[in-house]
Parts: sequence; C-alpha cells; structure tokens
Amino acid sequence: MPRAEETLTKKAYDTVADVYADRFTATEPEQPVELAMIDHFAGLLHEPRRVLDAGCGAGRMLPYLAAQGCRPEGVDLSPEMVRRAQSDHPDYPCTVRSLTDLDYPDATFDGVFSWYSTIHNPDDDLDSMFAEMVRVLRPGGHLLVAFQVGDGMRRVGQGFAALGYDIVMNRYHRATPDMVARLEAHGLEVTAQLERSPVPSESDPQAVVIARRPQNG
Repeated sequence: MPRAEETLTKKAYDTVADVYADRFTATEPEQPVELAMIDHFAGLLHEPRRVLDAGCGAGRMLPYLAAQGCRPEGVDLSPEMVRRAQSDHPDYPCTVRSLTDLDYPDATFDGVFSWYSTIHNPDDDLDSMFAEMVRVLRPGGHLLVAFQVGDGMRRVGQGFAALGYDIVMNRYHRATPDMVARLEAHGLEVTAQLERSPVPSESDPQAVVIARRPQNG
C-alpha cells in the first residue's frame, strides 16, 4: 500500500512536472561547492561506475553525472516527471519506482545518488529508503545524499501556487549529524560531508553527505 506522504508527493510532482522541468533544465540551482561534491563522489566510484539517480525528477542531473564518467539511470515516484526525463534525456534509462521499493537486485550499482530526493518523507520512510539504497549498492560503492538542514516539517510549494498550481507538499529538514548517524546505522562509513549557508534565493542551509558501503558490508 502506498505511503500517505508518497501519495501526496507523487500527486504534487505529477501536477507541476512540466513547469518544473522547463524551469530547471540542468544544474542552474547548484553552487560550485556542491558540484565539487558530486565530482568527488563520481571520482570515488569503481568501474563501470553504474549510478542510480534515486529520485531523478525530470532527469536534469543525469547528463552531469554522465559528464563525470558515470553510467547513470534514474528512478522517480512521479510518472509525469519520468515522462519528462525520458523525453528530455533519452540517452539514460528512467523508470517509475518508489525509493522505499527499488525493485533492483542486490548490489546492482557502484553508486547511488540521492539529490534532495528524501526531503519529502518522514523519518520512518527515510530508514526504508536508506535500507533500499544500501541494498542495491555494491560493497565498496558510495551513496551521496543532499538535503536541507534544519529540524521538523514545513509546508512548501508556494512558488507553484503563484503560478496557479494548487498543490500540497511537505519538506522534512534534518541536522547533518543526525543524517550522518542514520547512515552509519545502516552500516555505511561517512567519508565526506558539506554544510553551507543559504544563498539569497534559499531560506535554509544545505548539506551533502557521501558514505561508503564497506567491502565486507
């Protein structure tokens, strides 16, 4: 049975998929320091560098990952977002899947890339997501997760309301040490972390954490 928060998020992103994809086509929102973390993540991976973009949205990060030598493919909860990913980035396979049930064999990927894809789910879902990401990650592989720093849940989506879209979307903020501890509880070894202050277009600090699945994990 779909989780309530996933149902809410899927409906919201299905509604705004086209306007979202048209507005964010590549790495426009990212700061150089964040792109450097992605570059570092890609450089840590072993060949063939098969990477799952877990929560790929309309696929805007897939070409960037490929440019760093990865072989990316995407999954997303929203069928409309996946439609745009398949249309805008046909070189990369993308399918509709929940991050709580990835439906890949164990140890499929050299890297898992979670770029702000866990932010709409509460902690219970987060543990399920991380369990799945670790399961499909090969021993020695790396997981990257990005998120907004803070505490608690906030209602977001007001920007889309200004464009005439009536959507409901929640965003869950987490402290970086708490996220590190959660990843470690899933057997990962944190190898790098970044926390930066918000730029003028943002309301909250942003964080990126990279963690490794041990060879014997």
